[in-house]
Amino acid sequence: MASPGSRWLLAVALLPWCCAAWSLGNLNPPSPPPLVIWHGMGVFGLPRCPGESSHVCDIIRKMINAGAYSKVVQERLVQAQYWHDPIKEDVYRNHSIFLADINQERSVNESYKKNLMALKKFVMVKFLNDSIVDPVESEWFGFYISGQAKETIPVQESTIYKEDRLGLKQMDKAGKLVFLAKEGDHLQLSKEWFHAHIIPFLK
Repeated sequence: MASPGSRWLLAVALLPWCCAAWSLGNLNPPSPPPLVIWHGMGVFGLPRCPGESSHVCDIIRKMINAGAYSKVVQERLVQAQYWHDPIKEDVYRNHSIFLADINQERSVNESYKKNLMALKKFVMVKFLNDSIVDPVESEWFGFYISGQAKETIPVQESTIYKEDRLGLKQMDKAGKLVFLAKEGDHLQLSKEWFHAHIIPFLK
């Protein structure tokens, strides 16, 4: 499952109805199963070119910003919908048509929060040597400290957690958040690891 796909799973989890249940005519779908996700707060870097460790990559990253939030790019390039500029947070919040909305960074949609909190478990997997997601802390809903792109903070220190805009704080206190770490690059996991660490949450 690719990262954009996992973000789509989060979007489905936040919607009032399960798409599959709705299509089957079931207006009372069962309680949501656990949600497994690899990618939470977006990216601010190119695959295999982390801006914070390379001057050239940082220049390219800044150049991408020039067009990432234009209406035409946001509507036609799905990767742009995951682009999160921590230096210009106001531009990101105002012009990101997907990520800023689904993460409740513009306003709070109580139905999003309610549906996410209905999950039995919210499982987040961080690949410790990930060369695709930058910063890798995004996979645990952490991100860069606002206003710069060097230092990161964990989800517990983020605004969406402190203000509980998604319900993550309440879920954390209830033991519903699961943070898994896996050695290796982006989505590089074996069937054995998947069965040992993910399948138990799906039973």
